[in-house]
Amino acid sequence: MFVRYPSRHRESAVTPYQAYLNRRQFLRAGAGVGAAVATVAAAGPAAAMGDPEAAREAANGMELTAKSDALSYNNFLELGSGKEAPKENAHLLPTDDWTVTVDGLVNRPMTFGMDDLTKRFPPGEHIHRLRCVEAWSMVLPWQGFPLKALLDLVEPLGKAGFVAFRSIHAPEKLPNQGNGDYPWPYSEGLRLDEARNPLTLLATGLYGESLPPQNGAPVRLVVPWKYGFKSAKSITHITLVEDRPETFWHTVAPEEYGFYANVNPDVDHPRWSQARERRIGDLFKQPTEMFNGYGDEVAHLYAGMDLKKHY
Repeated sequence: MFVRYPSRHRESAVTPYQAYLNRRQFLRAGAGVGAAVATVAAAGPAAAMGDPEAAREAANGMELTAKSDALSYNNFLELGSGKEAPKENAHLLPTDDWTVTVDGLVNRPMTFGMDDLTKRFPPGEHIHRLRCVEAWSMVLPWQGFPLKALLDLVEPLGKAGFVAFRSIHAPEKLPNQGNGDYPWPYSEGLRLDEARNPLTLLATGLYGESLPPQNGAPVRLVVPWKYGFKSAKSITHITLVEDRPETFWHTVAPEEYGFYANVNPDVDHPRWSQARERRIGDLFKQPTEMFNGYGDEVAHLYAGMDLKKHY
């Protein structure tokens, strides 16, 4: 069963993957392209040469990241350093008989196999921006479900204030986990209200297919208003706790990887500006939006906080 959830990403600013392919064919048609785009920009999506999705893209100049880029340009340290290594070493990630345990300060601790997880929570499509702390970005069509649904099932206790995530720990199969310089396994955390926000997903697929290993198979977190390192990959444990948990990159370099890590063009990384970003597949950089463009949905979570201090 596949459910298409309403996309948070502005529908006028993204294009489904098939329409992206259709547009490539459309652009190859030749001289009529310029006039067609001008007509679309003036008349809006309904004027789309018979294809409203292609018109939407032509009018807004923004499209999904090419699947080939999304599957080959990755950060996944367990599978190697560099952007190409995770795909090259994808075969090393053991995903058979995967389980996710949800425990801690809950009334109903539970462990799920992947079949059980996807039957209980049918995956839907959610198109979201991904903004890396390294100042590059993508627009991706995830398949998954809101984390809130899972949390509601296990019934958090009143003392629960945070959600801690733990990723796979298999040093015998993932060579980089033998590196004693890092606090393996990978860990991340969210405040409970952040975790329950409707934008926060557990993703099990990408581009209409099962989640590839290099993208965090078989299940990963997606928190689109935060820098990408907050979206833990290959999750095995979700634990509700009272106090803020320590997290992987915050332990390694707290001055570079704050616990909250909200996308903020006004707070630079110690080694580079965050004011602009490079969309993978595009030639030029573009301005970065506060909360990655999701401020209407999440800014209230940080009312009264100094976001230059709580970065």
